[in-house]
Amino acid sequence: MSEVIAGLQVPETAAVADATRLIQETTSPLIYHHSRRIFLFSEIHAHKLGVKPDPELLYLAAMFHDTGLLTPFSDVQQRFEVDGADHARKFLLERGFSTAAADTVWTTIALHTTPGIPERMGPEIASMYLGVLTEVLGFGLDGLDTDQVGEILAVHPRGDFKNEFLRTYFDGQKNRPETTNGTVNSDVLEHFIPGFQRTTTVERIVGSAWPS
Repeated sequence: MSEVIAGLQVPETAAVADATRLIQETTSPLIYHHSRRIFLFSEIHAHKLGVKPDPELLYLAAMFHDTGLLTPFSDVQQRFEVDGADHARKFLLERGFSTAAADTVWTTIALHTTPGIPERMGPEIASMYLGVLTEVLGFGLDGLDTDQVGEILAVHPRGDFKNEFLRTYFDGQKNRPETTNGTVNSDVLEHFIPGFQRTTTVERIVGSAWPS
């Protein structure tokens, strides 16, 4: 029997079951519940947008979107979003998904913290970006059905989400601060590291190798 939460159906596939089990075993209850809420909020936003994302791909993107904060980092220094996207792409390709499907999930995850672009892209990318905004920043929360939100939180409670997530967000990036340049992620390091100053774009331009 398929799982239904607040009237929203969780896809019932082998990959979904594998991803759910993997995230439960390798991350934390915080990230697990956070990721599941994002899938559900993303489905709500998809309905509001009038688009129909592939529910399996949307679920897999949501489940892997923050794995770059907790799973072993890449051999190269890169943004945590790219780590998570790489983990997801590998997971999909190993299970026989098409390159196009893996690329859709990769892009959905890689852009989930990038303002101004995802909402203009495909249904999975746009829907999850808005789901992330609702989950993390409360975007559009006052326009959602309160009973539906309550049912989601009953299954996947937030607890002390704001403080716990900020700490996890910081811990996942504190050893690679240079990867946050030019992203919203630098705000988190500036909050937690006394005296931290990111390199600005102005400094990069003025200090470039060009004489003028």
